Amino acid sequence: MKKVLLALLIVLGIVLLVVGGYVVYLFLDYSRIADHQALEVRPGAQDTLAVGAEKTIVSWNIGFGAYSADYSFFMDGGSESRAYSREAVEQNLALVTDVLRAQNTDFVLVQEVDTDSTRSYHVDESRLIEAAFPEGYSSTFARNYHSSYLFYPIWKPHGASNSGLLTLSNAVITASERRSLPIEKGIRKFFDLDRCYDVNRIPTSDGRELCLINLHLSAYTSDGGIATEQLALMLEEMVRERAAGNYVIAGGDFNKDMLGDSSAITGVGGADYSWAKPFPVELLPEDFTLVDSLNPDAPVLSSRNTDGPYQKGKTFEVMLDGFIVSDNVEVTSCEVIDTGYAATDHNPVRMTFRLMGA
Repeated sequence: MKKVLLALLIVLGIVLLVVGGYVVYLFLDYSRIADHQALEVRPGAQDTLAVGAEKTIVSWNIGFGAYSADYSFFMDGGSESRAYSREAVEQNLALVTDVLRAQNTDFVLVQEVDTDSTRSYHVDESRLIEAAFPEGYSSTFARNYHSSYLFYPIWKPHGASNSGLLTLSNAVITASERRSLPIEKGIRKFFDLDRCYDVNRIPTSDGRELCLINLHLSAYTSDGGIATEQLALMLEEMVRERAAGNYVIAGGDFNKDMLGDSSAITGVGGADYSWAKPFPVELLPEDFTLVDSLNPDAPVLSSRNTDGPYQKGKTFEVMLDGFIVSDNVEVTSCEVIDTGYAATDHNPVRMTFRLMGA
């Protein structure tokens, strides 16, 4: 009995040593990405943005290339922690680029773009998307978050992540800056990781600038309050840019219910999904508008829950993605493109607009 007890104590000691060492590694390896980080602009476009001309923009969260319609994610109650395979990532990215090219769009905002992550088999998704567009597009990439190696779930660890925001423009981008956002503290910071938005400066034909903001706010927070703080901080910068006479468009994944209660549209209740908080419209400054992208005659929402494979009429869906524009930007149309969630857990949102000038 003494030998058995000693063996058990030794095993327990080894387990505690490994777990304790891993926790120490997580805290020592943790770091936030620098704020006010100047981003590289990959050249391509040459022209300024013409005031008064109708332009198009598409925003799409591509879910790190993993989310085919049958995919479910462990942090949402599903089963998978990584994409099915490297081949699955490449197939999903091929579908994404096909859809984006078909839009013949002037600007593209893409979120959840992995560059060197365990979960997406180290596929550089940024380069794959850029390669699908002609040489006349400039681009920037902002690393939204990175993580240490997360050894969970045990049977197939999520691993290390490097993911960010990709912006494409067929008008010249003169500068781009990454802005850090507040995140939760304590142990929860290891699950929601870092967050940012970036500001891409595009000169216009009247001597001003379009400040094109690409964003991906927090999802896995305790009460949704952090995402509201993030939004408020970003809106402060948007107000400053508008006061300077510039045009402002912010697009991306807000991780807020843009309709307030998306379940009223689909008939699938969202009471069990506490993360889908209503968008705080009371925070919108006077000179800014949350763009309505819902077609009441044929409603399509922009995101599905991933606790299981997608089943139309049964899976909870919510409008998480869209645009905010300043009052000198006229929106002529905005719609969600129905992809059936074939390549990601989000549908792209397409907006046409024109800069109104003085």
